Amino acid sequence: MITLVTGGARSGKTRQALSSADLKAPRIYIATAELLDDEMQQRAIRHRAERGGQWYTIEEPYDVAARLRGLHGSVVIDCLTLWLSNWMLRNEPEVQDQIENLCTALRASEADVIAITNEIGSSVVPDNVIARSFRDHSGLMNQRVASIADRVFLMVCGIAVQVK
Repeated sequence: MITLVTGGARSGKTRQALSSADLKAPRIYIATAELLDDEMQQRAIRHRAERGGQWYTIEEPYDVAARLRGLHGSVVIDCLTLWLSNWMLRNEPEVQDQIENLCTALRASEADVIAITNEIGSSVVPDNVIARSFRDHSGLMNQRVASIADRVFLMVCGIAVQVK
């Protein structure tokens, strides 16, 4: 089962993913953020405490597809938007291949996967090339993952609206 949870910043995406009624053990949380400053490190500590001891955390900013192999139970990937950003900064020409690798791994996974992503395409057109490229890659990635997902939820003001 592949579930995609999307929405704006602070819309309740992670809460929705972690509180899904059908979560199976083991519960694995794949964190894609790179903890490059004190604020991000403190945020990660706070989030880990909020998840509690029933979650095993894997920090993986790039190779999420490989980390999915062999996992069972429930896996939450938080979040695809940061993962995409990591890849764009590392090697933008590889982004589309990495998205395809991720989709292949999601389809092959034996775990129930809940992938979190941000909906950034509902805003104004960015004023610079890098931001427009990121918005475009993000929209295409979200479309690609949504197309293979069994369920898609859009978070609006903390409320999950099932769109697929």
